[in-house]
Amino acid sequence: MSRGQRPQSGLEAFCELERFLARSATARLGLREVEVQTERRGREVLRLALQAHLDARGDGDPGAALVLDGPEGPVRLSHKRAHTRRLLTVFGEVSITRVGYGACHQPSIHPLDASLSLPARTYSYECQRRLVRAAVCGPFDEAVATLAEMTGVVVPKRSAEQVVIDAATDFEAFYLSRDRQAARPARGEILVGAVDCKGIPMVKRAPAAKVVRRGKGEKANKKKMATVAAVFSQAPYIRTPAEVLDSLFAISEAPRPRQPRRRPTAKRVWASLLAGKENFISDVRAEMIRRDPRHRRTWVMVTDGERALQRRVAASFRGVTLVLDLLHVMEKLRKAAYALHPEGSPEAETFVRQRAERILSGQVSQVVKGLRQMVTKRGLTGTKAKILRDVAGYYYANRGRMAYDEYLAKGWPIASGAVEGACKNLIRDRFERSGMRWTPPMAEAMLRLRAVYLSAQFDEYWEFHVQQEQQRLHSKRPWRVVRK
Repeated sequence: MSRGQRPQSGLEAFCELERFLARSATARLGLREVEVQTERRGREVLRLALQAHLDARGDGDPGAALVLDGPEGPVRLSHKRAHTRRLLTVFGEVSITRVGYGACHQPSIHPLDASLSLPARTYSYECQRRLVRAAVCGPFDEAVATLAEMTGVVVPKRSAEQVVIDAATDFEAFYLSRDRQAARPARGEILVGAVDCKGIPMVKRAPAAKVVRRGKGEKANKKKMATVAAVFSQAPYIRTPAEVLDSLFAISEAPRPRQPRRRPTAKRVWASLLAGKENFISDVRAEMIRRDPRHRRTWVMVTDGERALQRRVAASFRGVTLVLDLLHVMEKLRKAAYALHPEGSPEAETFVRQRAERILSGQVSQVVKGLRQMVTKRGLTGTKAKILRDVAGYYYANRGRMAYDEYLAKGWPIASGAVEGACKNLIRDRFERSGMRWTPPMAEAMLRLRAVYLSAQFDEYWEFHVQQEQQRLHSKRPWRVVRK
C-alpha cells in the first residue's frame, strides 16, 4: 500500500502497522517517534474496526412503517429515507447510516439511534465523559487540549462548555434516585451537616472601565456567593479543651498522646450558586433525612457566624444542635489580638491561647466581659475599640452555639473542616485561578459536576446521566412497528 493511502479496513490498517514496526527504517528511529506513530496508526485500526462493526449493525429498518400512539390517535410514519450521521468517538470520526421514518409535519424517528443509544450531540458519550472529567479538574483550554492529544478529537471551547452544562442537568435527579439505605450512618455514629458560603468571581455584564488605582474597598472583580454544604457520618470523638489547644497551637513540650480518630464516612459535598439559601438548606435537610429518616441518630449542624445563614439553618433544623465553627471563632480572636499586639508576636499568641482555653472550657461570657472591659480600662478609642467591641458582640450573639465544653464531652465536632475543605477543593482550586471569570449557568454546572467528582461518584453519575438522556430522547414518542 502506497504512502498516504487510506486503509480500506481495520485488517489492512493492522497489517500496515505491523509492516511499519518491522521495517528497517523504523529500527533506526527513537522510541518516542515509534511510540507516537504506533499510537496514531493503532487509533486508525480501532476506528476502522469500530466503523466495520457499525456497518454490520445495518440501517435499523424494522419494517414498513412506524405508528405513534398520541392523544389525538395513532400517527403512521410510512415515509422512509436513509440518513447518514457523523459521530466523533475516542478513536476518531465514524459515520452511521440509518433509516428514518417520517410523515407530514412529524419529525423523523431513527430506530437505530435508540438501539445504539446514540447521544444527542456529535460527540460520543465516552468522548463527552473524558472531556467533562478533564474540565472538572482543570481549565477548559487544558481539557480540550488533553482530549485532542489523547484521542485526536478536537472540540471547540464553546462546544465543550455546552457539553459540561448539559452533563450537569441530572444532578438533582441523581441524588433523589439513590437508595435511602445506602448512606445510613452506622449505629452510634453522629450525622453531621455543615453549611458555609464562598465567593465565585463572575463575568462583568458591561465592559469594565480602565482603572489606574482602585479606591478603598474596591475589588478587581465582582464575586457572587455560593452556598456550600457537607454531610457525613462520624463516630463520637471525645476530647478535652487541652487536646484541642494542642492541635491549634505549636507547643515546645512533648505533645500529649492522642486517641485514634475515625475519619468521616459517606461524605458528600456540594454547592450551588443559583439556588436560594432556603432551598439549598432544605436540600441539606433532605439529604440528612435520606440517611436517617426516623432521626434515630444525633444530628449536629456546624455553621459560621453569618446571622442570615444561621437563621435559615435554625428555621429548617428545629430541635437540632447548632454549633458555631471554632475556626471562625479563632479568626475573630486573632483579629482582637492583632488590634492590641503586633501580628505574630508572643504577646498576641498568648492573648489568643488564653482566651481560646476559656472559650473551650465554657467561659464565653467571661471572655465577652473581658474584651469589653479592656476597651474601658485601657481607654481604647477608634479602630482598636471598635474591633474589640465587634468581637465581643459576635461572641455574645453566638454564645448559645459556643458550648464547646459540652460538645467535646459528647464527642461532637466543633469545627467545619469538612465544609471548609469543600470551599477550598470545590470552589477555590477550580474557580479562583488567575483570570477566571464565570457566568451563572456555567458556574452552577461546574459546581454540580465537581461536587459529584469530589464525592467519588462521577462514574456512577455519568451512567445515570446517559440513561436519563436516552429516556429524554426516545421515551417521549413511543412507537410500534408495522411489518407490512
